Amino acid sequence: MFGRLVIAVLAGFVAFGGVSAMADTPMKKLLGEEKRALGTMSDVKVASYLNDPVSKIGYSRDWIDAQQKAKGGPEWRCLAEALYFEARGESVKGQFAVAEVIMNRVDHADFPDSVCDVIHQGTGRKYGCQFTYTCDGHAEIISEPRAFERVGKVAQVMVRGADRPLTQGATHYHTRAVNPRWSRTYPRVATIGFHHFYKRPTRVSSN
Repeated sequence: MFGRLVIAVLAGFVAFGGVSAMADTPMKKLLGEEKRALGTMSDVKVASYLNDPVSKIGYSRDWIDAQQKAKGGPEWRCLAEALYFEARGESVKGQFAVAEVIMNRVDHADFPDSVCDVIHQGTGRKYGCQFTYTCDGHAEIISEPRAFERVGKVAQVMVRGADRPLTQGATHYHTRAVNPRWSRTYPRVATIGFHHFYKRPTRVSSN
């Protein structure tokens, strides 16, 4: 949505006199290139440029509680729900780390390019979902409003484009209580709270 909005604004700028209508000019050509580039970016990525991210995150309960109550669109809601069901028992730092993984996947070529699509990838396939709560057969009921309010703040900070320094680009995580097969080959990049974090190995071209 954000990407389409920015593209529409650029198109309107060109069409209604922001750039001379006499002929192609260097500025008009530049705007055309920018419009094409924006069209290839995910909505989350574009949104990160349109919003001012929090410049310095405090990974503590006191810091997150001091932030204003969060609200947002579908991408925010999807991330907040994922953090609630996957990490509400974690420390604030642990919640940010899980959020980083989801946002890292949005930017990764091997995963969908929106928060909601990343979270619901494989939902409905037994043992095929990426996030357990989306296919564990239990109703997704938010029964702890204070906990949801807190993770909602984390989600808002991340959707707005905050830096992701905790997990070094991690795309996977699991709790310490399990040992999935992929964890034997993926390099572990961090351990935060109850979770280990891993980065998908870079594929080497066969050409």
